[in-house]
Amino acid sequence: MTNVFRKKSIFVGVLLISSIAVGILSIDPVIDGMDNLVNISHHSKPILIRAFMQFILALIYASIPIILYSLFKTFNTGLTIGFLVFRIITVVFILIGWMSILLLLTLSQEFIQAGSPDLRYFHTLDNLIRSGRDLINHVAMPLILSVGNLMFYYILYQSKLVPRWLSIWGIFATILSSVLASILLMFDVINIITPTYITLTFPTALLELILATWLIVKGFDTNIVNSIS
Repeated sequence: MTNVFRKKSIFVGVLLISSIAVGILSIDPVIDGMDNLVNISHHSKPILIRAFMQFILALIYASIPIILYSLFKTFNTGLTIGFLVFRIITVVFILIGWMSILLLLTLSQEFIQAGSPDLRYFHTLDNLIRSGRDLINHVAMPLILSVGNLMFYYILYQSKLVPRWLSIWGIFATILSSVLASILLMFDVINIITPTYITLTFPTALLELILATWLIVKGFDTNIVNSIS
């Protein structure tokens, strides 16, 4: 049983690192750029690749609570179910954002094929889809993800599966970093992918790298794991 949980810790560590890498690869400057209706169609292949990265990110986010379910439920069944549920909602939001990219690509192709279209009609649809995508990807999804992460780190804190300083860092980083950044974006205090935004989200990214490294190298506390085996 200990070997099973050791493999799970390594797998989760790899997934955490992969989520950061895939998240970076899914960022698309063309979608957020000026005159993007023309540019989107001209850069359809790299855009589709980045959209595929979002799909992979959704699979990664869904996998982590599923892998940890049998272990976490021995410490707190309610929060474990909550963690799973909020991750599923997060995945749904990611997939909606993924579909919005495909919609923008279709709109861009229609815009070019129309020749001399009613620019206001196309730009209105473009702005609506992009605004909705930004709200989903950078406000709604991170907030829902943060609620699940708070449950995740509290279970780690309660169980002592990893050092408590990691769990405490996770709780405070989620509140002061991820949640705050999303709220500031929602009220247009800051913009997406700016130095301020990156600074706010950096503690969470750094924590996930350190936690992932710990899970891969050290794994869950064997004394705790053996006590429930």
